[in-house]
Amino acid sequence: MKKFLKLTLAVALLFVGASAANAQQFGRVNLSAIIPNMPEFEQAGKELNAYGMELQDQLEQMQVEFNQKLADYQKNLNSYSDTIRQTKESELQQLSQRIQEFEQIAGQDLQQRQTQLMSPILEKANKAVETVAKKGGYIAIFSTENDMAASAGLAYFDPEQLTDITADVAKELGITIKK
Repeated sequence: MKKFLKLTLAVALLFVGASAANAQQFGRVNLSAIIPNMPEFEQAGKELNAYGMELQDQLEQMQVEFNQKLADYQKNLNSYSDTIRQTKESELQQLSQRIQEFEQIAGQDLQQRQTQLMSPILEKANKAVETVAKKGGYIAIFSTENDMAASAGLAYFDPEQLTDITADVAKELGITIKK
């Protein structure tokens, strides 16, 4: 009986040792804390703001032109013949339409520019995550940004059971996270 107990205990220890050796390491990272601290992020923000101001200036010029034509129309309305009045109203309507189209296209352009500026930054951050994960022997890294778990298809995970590699990724990028 003692021999059986020792054999059982030895087999159990062997399984525990084998499962510990095969333990899979999971980690978590908060890229929302990392990306705003990257120097490229600040530069991208400046470029995006400059582009946005350029678009805003063009829109304001169009608005000024519209307001001037509207004021002229209202001032001289009583002196216009029906044909001239209809022509002026048509011009105002077309200009108003152009302004609306410009606003829509400018919004799309601004969003496209943001994507264009952020893509290399996200790629650099993701490469740093991959480097840290490989160095640390992680098999999976979970992003802990707001609502990312749900969009990644995870029903639940305990962030306290995951190793947070945010600081390691920041170190890999050579940045300091400001709190």
